[in-house]
Amino acid sequence: MRTIWDISQTLRPGLPVWPGDTPFSTGRRWTLGDGSPVTVSRFETTVHAGTHADAPLHYAATGASAADVGLEAYVGACRVVDARGAGEAIGRAFVERALAAPPPRVLFRTFTAFPHDRWVDRFTAVEAGAIEALAGLGVRLIGVDSPSLDPQDSKTMNAHLAVLAADMRVLEGLVLDDVPPGDYELIALPLKLEGLDASPVRAILRSLP
Repeated sequence: MRTIWDISQTLRPGLPVWPGDTPFSTGRRWTLGDGSPVTVSRFETTVHAGTHADAPLHYAATGASAADVGLEAYVGACRVVDARGAGEAIGRAFVERALAAPPPRVLFRTFTAFPHDRWVDRFTAVEAGAIEALAGLGVRLIGVDSPSLDPQDSKTMNAHLAVLAADMRVLEGLVLDDVPPGDYELIALPLKLEGLDASPVRAILRSLP
């Protein structure tokens, strides 16, 4: 039997979100046993909550929305890379040293222990040169356990713009603590959200057959 690793954050009240963005909240429209035969709930949050896929619309005004991106990049062969020693940012030199003949999807672990209950404003980012190096190796999707490819205070979004130029896809906020480095199958489909710039995903890795 193939092993499954759930690499998604749990969407819940109290979930850390980007400072100033919409927190996660829930409520009940109907409750089972209170004159209703069913329970029906609602939730509100940012589309960048927890583990999510950025759509090109997030960093390009005419980019595709979450509903319009092709799904091929989000399913298939994947490599998990331990990047905990990369420093402030994963750069071109790190990619060239750590990767040889990678599959089309690469996920970087940067946290020693994922910060489920607190926001970390200084996380390991990814440099544009690293994106260019990955694209040159044929990588079509990059994933990180940090909340963004670019630093929190970035106004230029260099890594996201490099992703745009390479037509790559992005997963952010992955939880990779329990996943040994190596090759897997990734499944992390965005919701079909029309006109929106990202989507939460339920991301999993499966051991290869």
